Amino acid sequence: MSADQLAGLSDTLIVVAVFAYLLAMIGFALELAFGRSRAEVKAPEAKVGVGGGGSRVEESGPEPPAWAPTAGRAALALAWLGWAANLAAIVLRGLAVGRWPWGNMYEFVVAICLAATTAFLVAQTRSNVRFLGAFVMIAVVLGLGFSVRFLYTQAGPVVPALNSYWIAIHVTAAILATGLFVVGAVAGILSLVRGEGPSRLPLRADLERIAHRAIVLAFPVWTFAVIAGAMWADKAWGRYWGWDPKEVWSFITWVAYAAYLHARVTAGWRGRSTTIVQLLAFGCLLFNLIGVNIFLDGLHSYAGVE
Repeated sequence: MSADQLAGLSDTLIVVAVFAYLLAMIGFALELAFGRSRAEVKAPEAKVGVGGGGSRVEESGPEPPAWAPTAGRAALALAWLGWAANLAAIVLRGLAVGRWPWGNMYEFVVAICLAATTAFLVAQTRSNVRFLGAFVMIAVVLGLGFSVRFLYTQAGPVVPALNSYWIAIHVTAAILATGLFVVGAVAGILSLVRGEGPSRLPLRADLERIAHRAIVLAFPVWTFAVIAGAMWADKAWGRYWGWDPKEVWSFITWVAYAAYLHARVTAGWRGRSTTIVQLLAFGCLLFNLIGVNIFLDGLHSYAGVE
């Protein structure tokens, strides 16, 4: 196949991925909407021992319809189908252009959507987190839709500065970390909107724990991406740091997530307070991803919207 045919097939597979993710989102939402509510029930002290106190999770409400779990399983299969189409689209784009396929904003966002979906699907293989599926799929569908509608760039070569092995190191690390940060942000938002009473979502503490684990995994990868970016900058421009907007906001994002992790181990900062810090950090990440490239001029502008 020619480069143009490979690029065209890649574009088609992105559309396939969007529809598969959209159908998966609907399936996950149906399972969640018709599932049973869960609530934390305090156990009597006599049953948990001296000095006890304890709790357990109980389900309440009518028995869910038999098709609800089936909808969840079908949604999971569709999510895997979307993931496969998303991955194939990236591989074909890379073959079409003969380089690493994240040399501009369109390719970068498409890869982040794959990373976020991968993080969710891997988590699902370890424990049942299908309740996250509808919300992760919303983020992925919006991300792919935005990239196709507003960021799309024809397949082609990149500027010489991006023809470096560093793109495989620095940008790949940034993509992986961002995908995990997306899952953490989804869990964080859900922990904020979940009430104290019965809900079809897990307990707030469980949602906060999921968010924390995602960020604990993402933070060192983001740290590596920032360091690798500085090393690439020295090779490309002869300095490690130059106060370029992308460099500044990457560091601000690092500081914000470091503040979240520090707050998690600080007395009096558990719960809602740390979640707010986490979401502020995610806001910094989004501005670094979209705002800096679109609204601010700098040495990284060549990777923006073309």
